[in-house]
Amino acid sequence: MEPLLPQHIELTPGVRSGKPRIVGTRICVSDVVVWTEQGRSPEEIVNDFPQLSLADVHAALAYYHDHRQEIDRQLRASEEFADSLRASVHITLPHNPELSFFRNC
Repeated sequence: MEPLLPQHIELTPGVRSGKPRIVGTRICVSDVVVWTEQGRSPEEIVNDFPQLSLADVHAALAYYHDHRQEIDRQLRASEEFADSLRASVHITLPHNPELSFFRNC
C-alpha cells in the first residue's frame, strides 16, 4: 500500500483494481470525480457517504487534478467496458402471450 495524500488517498493492489481510493473505503477518486461532474457538491457527497470527511473529498479532487490524465484514462476504460457489456447483452423473452406487453415497451 502506497499512501499518496497519506491520510486520505491510497493505492492497494487487489482493491478496486489498484485504483486510487479514499483510505479505509472502496470509494475511488474516479467515483468522486464522476459525482462532482454530475453536479454534486463535496458537501452533498459527504452527506451521502458519512464515512467520508470533507477533507477526504477535497483530497480526492486534488489527487485527480494532479493525475488527471491517468484518472481520465481509467474513466474512459470503464465507460468502454460498460458499453461493450451493454452491446453484448441480448435479452430475449420466451414466447408467452402473457409477456407480450413487455415486448412492446
